[in-house]
Amino acid sequence: MTDYQGYTSPLSRRYPSKEMKYIFSPEKKFRTWRRLWIALAEAEKELGLDITQEQIDELIANKDDINYDVAEEREKIVRHDVMSHVYAYGVQCPSAKGIIHLGATSCYVGDNTDLIIMHEGLQLIRKKIINAISQLSRFADEYKELPCLAFTHYQAAQPTSVGKRATLWLNDLVMDLEDLDYLIGTIKLLGCKGTTGTQASFMELFAGDHEKCKALDKKIAQKMGFEDCYPVSGQTYSRKIDSRILNVLAGIAQSAHKFSNDIRLLQHMKEVEEPFEKNQIGSSAMAYKRNPMRSERMASLANYVMSDAMNPQLTAATQWFERTLDDSANKRISVSEAFLATDSILELYINISTGLVVYPKVIEAHLMAELPFMATENILMDAVKAGGDRQELHERIRELSMEAGKTVKEEGKPNDLLDRIAADPAFNISKEALQKVMKPENYIGRSAQQTSEFLDGVIKPILSANRDALGLEAEINV
Repeated sequence: MTDYQGYTSPLSRRYPSKEMKYIFSPEKKFRTWRRLWIALAEAEKELGLDITQEQIDELIANKDDINYDVAEEREKIVRHDVMSHVYAYGVQCPSAKGIIHLGATSCYVGDNTDLIIMHEGLQLIRKKIINAISQLSRFADEYKELPCLAFTHYQAAQPTSVGKRATLWLNDLVMDLEDLDYLIGTIKLLGCKGTTGTQASFMELFAGDHEKCKALDKKIAQKMGFEDCYPVSGQTYSRKIDSRILNVLAGIAQSAHKFSNDIRLLQHMKEVEEPFEKNQIGSSAMAYKRNPMRSERMASLANYVMSDAMNPQLTAATQWFERTLDDSANKRISVSEAFLATDSILELYINISTGLVVYPKVIEAHLMAELPFMATENILMDAVKAGGDRQELHERIRELSMEAGKTVKEEGKPNDLLDRIAADPAFNISKEALQKVMKPENYIGRSAQQTSEFLDGVIKPILSANRDALGLEAEINV
C-alpha cells in the first residue's frame, strides 16, 4: 500500500532507474559495511592478529542476512548507527563479535562505503552516457546530409545539416565521458586511518610495525576491488572528492540541458520532435498539443544537478582540521540525489535520442524562406563574372534585401528577393538562372563530411571499445 501521508522524494520513486536507486539504498550500504568488516578481519588475520578462520567464516555466512530489527532497536538506545550494526552483526556471529570493527572508527565503514557506492554510481552513469552517444550517433549519421537552417543569436544564419547539429550535442557528451573516465580512474578508498588519520590504533594492534599498517590499507583496498587507498587523510577522506564528483555530474547536466533546449526550440518550429506516445496527453485543456515533456523534465533535473554542485563545495570548504560532522546531513542528501537526478537525466537522453522525429518538409520550407538572403553572395559573384561592378552590385543587393525583408516582416508575404533581383537590369540574371543557385546542399559547406569524419574518428572508437555497455533501453516513468 502506497504511503500517501508521508513525504517521499521524487528521486526515490518517480525518475531514476532501479539500478541507481539500489546503489544508493540502505541495503546496499549496510551490505557494504559487512563486506568491509570482513575485509578488515581478513587483512588483520593475514598480518598476524589473533583472528581465526572460523570467526571469518561466521562473518561471511551472515553477511547478507542483515537483522535490521536488532540494529534499529539498538540504535534507539545508543544513538549511533555504526555501533548499532556492529552489535546486530555480533548477535548473528557470537564467536566473531569481539573482532568486528577491530581498531576502526565509524568512518572506516561510512566513508569507504560512500566511495564504493559513488564509484559504482559513476560506472552506471558512464554506461548510460555511452548509450546516449550510441543512439545520438545513429541520428547524426542518418541526417548528416539533410540541410537545415542554422542559427546564431537565434537568427537565421548560414545553413548546416541536421546531422551536423547533432554532432555538437555528441561532442559535449564526449567531453563529459573524458571527464568521467579521468574521475573514475582517480577514486581510491579511505582505508583504515583511525580517528585522526594517523593509524595510531593500528600501530598499537601491530606493536608499532609501520609496514603492517601500510599493508593493511593495501589489502583492504584490493579485497574491495580497488588498487589503493588515499595516502593521507584526517578521519575522513577529503570532501573535495565529493565536490569533484558532483562537478562532473553537473557537467553532464549542462550538456543535457543544452540538448533539451535545442530540441524544445526545434519542436516549437515543428522541425524535430521528441517521442510522443499514442495515448499521451499533452495538455489537460488543449487536446491538440504535443508538449516536449521529456525535454522539459531533462532541463528541470539538470537545473537541480547544476545547483546541487554547490553543496559539496561548501562542505569541503568548511571542514575543520581532521573532521567535523557538519558534512553528514548535507552529504547524505546532496550526493545521493545528484546521482539519482543525473541517472534520470541520462535515462531521458537515451529515450529522446532513440525516438526523435524529423519533419524534412518543414525543415525545407523554413530553409527556402531564408535561403535567398544567404544565396546573395553566390549571386553577386555570378553577376560580377558576367561583367558587373562588384561594389555597385553589393549595394544594390543590400537595398533589395532590405526591401524584401520589410515585405516579409511588415506585410507577412513570402520572400520575393529573387524576383526583385531578376527584375533588376543591373544583374542581368533570369529567374530561372537564380533558381538554379537555390540548392540547399550547396550552402552547407562540409557539414556531411564533418559529421562522417567525427563519427568515424571519434565516436566509432568509443563505441567499439565499449561494446559490452551497449543495448541499454530507457524506460520513462510518469
